[in-house]
Amino acid sequence: MWRKLEVATVTDLGNDVYQIDTEQSGYVGITAGYLIRGSKPTLIETGTSSSAQVVIDSLATLGIGPSDLANIVVTHIHLDHAGGSGHLTKYFPKATLMAHQRGAKHLVDPSKLMASARRVFGPAIDTLMGELLPTDASRVIAIDDVAEIDLGDGRTLKSYYAPGHASHHVGLLDSQTGDLYVGDAAGVYVPETDTVRPATPPPDFNLEIALNTIQLFEELEPKRLLFSHYGPNMEIENTLQRSREELHLWVELVRQARSVEMDLDHAVSMIAEKTRERYQKLFDNPEAVKRFEALNSTAANIVGINRWLDKSDGFTYSFGDAAT
Repeated sequence: MWRKLEVATVTDLGNDVYQIDTEQSGYVGITAGYLIRGSKPTLIETGTSSSAQVVIDSLATLGIGPSDLANIVVTHIHLDHAGGSGHLTKYFPKATLMAHQRGAKHLVDPSKLMASARRVFGPAIDTLMGELLPTDASRVIAIDDVAEIDLGDGRTLKSYYAPGHASHHVGLLDSQTGDLYVGDAAGVYVPETDTVRPATPPPDFNLEIALNTIQLFEELEPKRLLFSHYGPNMEIENTLQRSREELHLWVELVRQARSVEMDLDHAVSMIAEKTRERYQKLFDNPEAVKRFEALNSTAANIVGINRWLDKSDGFTYSFGDAAT
């Protein structure tokens, strides 16, 4: 069993794997990075740029100083996963930054990524995420659809292309532990209520592709799922099946909202009501609801699903939201 270390942000998960709470937007328990501390120390997920100092301090408590970190790997380039990459590559000058080939260029020149984020989040982006700083191209490796990352001493991370949530998403499998770092591809896990929610933000969500990724994760037969949101999960078969079911349910609910021409506020209310029984433990914990809505809002999920339905159902519908 894993144990909490003296530093509140760090949890020892065993086998030289450490969970780092990035304290995104001041919240504890919604976004995690992970350190594999071997002969080639590797950080998986950076958190936002606003979280960079938290990550740096947490790594320092684990004995990882500026010259020690070998690799930084992100499951995808959304700002809650890769937003701190520029700050961290500056602080750790020997670290190589790795992302899928569809996203790696945006870590070198983040201008388009930041412009897109500002369109979605507006001025709130500065407090929610902060500014992604560029990393020199010589330090960025674009990962192929299947790749292997050397962790030292025969241990590897195998990377698998895992789109559906994002077109630049990968899953990462630790050869020694069987840990599968799922990013957002299996949704959002709320450990204190054992709840799984989908993560379907615009612009890349695609139901069929997301379901294929969940099937891939099952076929990899991991020993443990490590969610970026949030933490470890040992119930692999059950959790991935729930991820699949939630995707189907939310897509059907958004389709219903489109059919009766709801606006976004009414669609959010309808989905909250329709899912209340499924998520009762979550609704019984108002603090958890607040934290995870800040991270993974119902409205953002609706907008992402709606974009996909525009294509799959053959007609365009607007909920009146700014992100469509």
